[in-house]
Amino acid sequence: MQRLKKGDEVIVTAGKDKGRRGKIMSVQTNGRVVVEGVNMAKKHKRGNPNAGVEGGIVDITMPIHASNVMLFNEASGKGERIGYKTLDNGKKVRYFRSNGESLD
Repeated sequence: MQRLKKGDEVIVTAGKDKGRRGKIMSVQTNGRVVVEGVNMAKKHKRGNPNAGVEGGIVDITMPIHASNVMLFNEASGKGERIGYKTLDNGKKVRYFRSNGESLD
């Protein structure tokens, strides 16, 4: 089971975007996550007149390491650590360590 999943709301804990919140758009296998609106970079795109694509400078979202984000807890209003526990029916779920609230 993964600590972070697509669609989770996270808060950035380190780097130039520290304190910003966003949803995870994708989780990569190398331990990085792409968070919506965080770690933006400029990319120079070449146009293709045959396909009708204009060239220019576009903003793209770059991945950030998973250790630099924490799951956002709506109840407390800040990022918190998570743990895992197994329910009585054998299902493994994630939960916030501070208050024991289940995520899944």
